[in-house]
Amino acid sequence: MMHRYQRLALGLVVLGMVVGLLVLGFRDAMARKLEDWTGETNFRQQLESLVLYLRQRPIETADLVPVAYAGVNPYGANTFFEQEVEEWKLRRSMEMLRDAGVRWVRQEMPWDRIEVPAKGQYLGSQGSSWASYDRFIDLASEYGLNIVARLDLPPPWAKKDNSVPRSPPDNFADYGDFVYTFVNRYQGKIKYYQIWNEPNLYGEWGKTPSAREYVELLKVGYTRAKEADPNVVILSAPLSQTLGTPDGLNQSDLTFLQDMYDVGAKDYFDILSAQGHGLWTGPGDRRVESNQTNFSRLRLIREIMVRNGDANKSVWVSEMGWDAVPSDFPSPASYGRVSEERQARYTMDAYRRAQDEWPWLGVIFYWYFRKVSDESRREVDFYYRMVDPDFTPHPVYYAYQKLATSPLLVNYGYHQENHWALNYEGPWPTVASKEASMGAYAVSTSPGAKLSLRFRGTELDLVTSLGPQGGKLYVELDGAPYKVNRLPLDEAGRAYLDLHSCQPQGQVRLPIARGLTNGEHSVTMEVGEGGGEVIIDGLIVQRESTTLTRRFWGALLLAGLGLTLVLLLAQRRNHDGVP
Repeated sequence: MMHRYQRLALGLVVLGMVVGLLVLGFRDAMARKLEDWTGETNFRQQLESLVLYLRQRPIETADLVPVAYAGVNPYGANTFFEQEVEEWKLRRSMEMLRDAGVRWVRQEMPWDRIEVPAKGQYLGSQGSSWASYDRFIDLASEYGLNIVARLDLPPPWAKKDNSVPRSPPDNFADYGDFVYTFVNRYQGKIKYYQIWNEPNLYGEWGKTPSAREYVELLKVGYTRAKEADPNVVILSAPLSQTLGTPDGLNQSDLTFLQDMYDVGAKDYFDILSAQGHGLWTGPGDRRVESNQTNFSRLRLIREIMVRNGDANKSVWVSEMGWDAVPSDFPSPASYGRVSEERQARYTMDAYRRAQDEWPWLGVIFYWYFRKVSDESRREVDFYYRMVDPDFTPHPVYYAYQKLATSPLLVNYGYHQENHWALNYEGPWPTVASKEASMGAYAVSTSPGAKLSLRFRGTELDLVTSLGPQGGKLYVELDGAPYKVNRLPLDEAGRAYLDLHSCQPQGQVRLPIARGLTNGEHSVTMEVGEGGGEVIIDGLIVQRESTTLTRRFWGALLLAGLGLTLVLLLAQRRNHDGVP
């Protein structure tokens, strides 16, 4: 009698043969699928990628814990507004950004153009050096754009040695004073600040990188910003995706981040910034190895955060994109090269993957929207652009627009009550509470008040609080209350949650649905009659194990591809008349 494992092996072989024959029949479609799965376009590299993915170790990213600042609109872009002279061009830029669905801009606020010519002086060629910044910051609010202000680039007076312009100031307190002044000036207009940029690179730090020195600067910036406005949110400097160099002038982002934690960085930022360029492979490249500088490297960044007890902080991606540098460009394609069509597709796929798989990720800032001068065409990174200096859009702009303006969806993971894709109707004030998962929750006592959402997954839980004042919450799934398979029904056939309890209980996880099809579903929750209290502290969406499923099909595909090679060789031998 055949052993069950032998039967399983035989079944896999048969399935592999079927896959192999399908590959022969649908080569173009399979080539696209392989690229989506591996991020590679070369067949040999696709096979190598599959093998490495199948044997890689588990990565702990703590997907089902509450995370601050993760449930925000994720669509952002890098801008260069400080270089723009004409207001109509600023307005045109902001109009196109708004129309594309961009809600966040990451904008450098160079210290060396603001506090000049000396400490405490703010003079430009036309008068106040603040004038141009006042102008575009006010305009950004008019067009519904949130700003993340990047504060770096010290002025000459702050250093004795100005041979390397980007090196930090001699006295970190001078930087702290600038941060305080800037934050105080724009209180109520800018809430998010990034302290410096890529300090693990010599070219950005201006000398041999030092995590200890950067954390000292981060501490100063964080402390002074909070003094000026306690409500500001501080982002750490993004670390460049690099393996480092033997001379130590460039350090691995993974090593540098761990060094930052070792010297106490955890207490001096609210959001961790990271870079998410695809470089030489697409967003589907799932290899997570320390020697791979790909889009999936973000998972290793997250793993370091989890390992250091920082799982409740989100990661925001300061730069993400693929360079569509022309094939005849005179300089090497230092950041990889893709066609404009592939650039557009990769960008959409990257946003989709991040939203589908990484609930701890917040805003992703595309690199970049537009540079102001055609002279930039000489630079190899010019071709990331969404829009040319004359405002001619490229395919990536339209692809971004299509995705960013599509219907809102809640994906896999733990999500807070203020997630951007949740739709509240009626009074749902936010209340601060020590019992809440992240210090606050939404609450309503008004019958008929609703929360609705669309989600993708197979399971849905509500995170709430129970207590003596708890009320009743009616729930409909996909328009039919009887499909809510974890809830009781009342006499009218409506599914409900009873939030009453004799003893107060916080952060209670109540199952709503299980065993759903792994697709999109709609949910409506409505506060019942009786005036009881309904608290929304979070939602948890799960789906069947995609990792195991993906690895199974990856192994099967690998077997099928192997058989395909055999079939192709046999086909070629027959064509050549080889016996």
